Amino acid sequence: MTLYLQALLGIAVFIALVLPMSRNIRRINWKLVGIAVVLQFVICLLLLKAPFVKEGLLYLNQAVGALGAATLKGSSFVFGYLGGGDTPFTVTNPNAVVTFAFQVLPLVIVMSALSALLWYWRILPVIIRGISWLFERALGTRGPAGLVATANIFLGQTEAPLLVRPYLERMSRYELLLVMTAGMATIAGSVMVIYSAMLGEQFEGVLGHLITKSIMSVPAAVLFAHIMIPDDDDATQTLQEPPRIYSSAMDSITRGTSDGLALYLNIVAILIVLTAFVALANSVVGFLPMVGGEAVTLERIAGWIFSPIAWLMGIPWAEAATVGSLLGVKSVLNEFIAFIQLSAIPPEALSERSRLIAIYGLCGFANLASIGIQISGIGTMVPSRRGDLAELAWPAFVAATLGSCMTACVVGIVAG
Repeated sequence: MTLYLQALLGIAVFIALVLPMSRNIRRINWKLVGIAVVLQFVICLLLLKAPFVKEGLLYLNQAVGALGAATLKGSSFVFGYLGGGDTPFTVTNPNAVVTFAFQVLPLVIVMSALSALLWYWRILPVIIRGISWLFERALGTRGPAGLVATANIFLGQTEAPLLVRPYLERMSRYELLLVMTAGMATIAGSVMVIYSAMLGEQFEGVLGHLITKSIMSVPAAVLFAHIMIPDDDDATQTLQEPPRIYSSAMDSITRGTSDGLALYLNIVAILIVLTAFVALANSVVGFLPMVGGEAVTLERIAGWIFSPIAWLMGIPWAEAATVGSLLGVKSVLNEFIAFIQLSAIPPEALSERSRLIAIYGLCGFANLASIGIQISGIGTMVPSRRGDLAELAWPAFVAATLGSCMTACVVGIVAG
């Protein structure tokens, strides 16, 4: 019962933390805030507890397994045993020949191409339209900004705004903030599959949880964006149909492959650089006096700072430092490294419930690098709004971070 009360307190505290950043507290629609919180619980209950939905999500996990096996066929054909093919020598330690860059990450390229093909076949637009209709009725997220917020469940933080590029120029500041917050609070479908592959052995049905978290993040993004900038713009633009962005099936596959390759190389480069930077920083802070008989590291410092936040998410205090460290790594570096560290944590170090809460808290693009990515990426689409984007980037980062923490609170209460 104490952990449930912690999570309920966390929801209240996370909302309270944003109030000082509100442009006009008196204009906050508390009914909308309440609906957004309730909607998160409804989505979580429906997707995790309804038998037919749970069954469907399990089939999705099987589909990811099939997709991973198919990708391994392609990577082994190109990279040989480095890509998962047969080794020309006797292997005594199978883990020694598992290469992250050549066996796991190629899934990003395949998933990117598949997502583009599904978009051309109008399958993804139909799904997005259906979810968007629900949020429009419940939260009033209509128009281009609402479409982008919903599309972020499957698309990346700079890919989704491309769908409404002609409308970005005339968006209100609230709509821009919603677009940026939703982009940071969710993750793209391509990397969602990667995280599922990374965590699948430790947590059954993890893809269903990642999808659930992304959908729950939409009302969370609306909630925090509304509190920060209560929407006083009645002249909301209308968007009848998502535009076609591919001319043929082959065009979608080739362009999706190209986009996936760019993402693949970006992930590889970021992992190399950020891992090296963390090692360098740990070398420097290692000169500090030992605390509790252990050397001081960035991870430990992050754990001390973010432990209270982890506790408010419903994590027992004995495990709060571990989860807090992951939250710090995710916020300062990125969620990819945080998920890698989570997958390396022994099963006995975190309870299954705490691990589930951590997955929801870490799942999202809210990190310092994303601030630059959004200002640069969206700013390129609409240069005249670059100043607004730069001004709204930090509020969006805070809103997205707290939105992910709130979804973690909700799943901690629902999952039990």
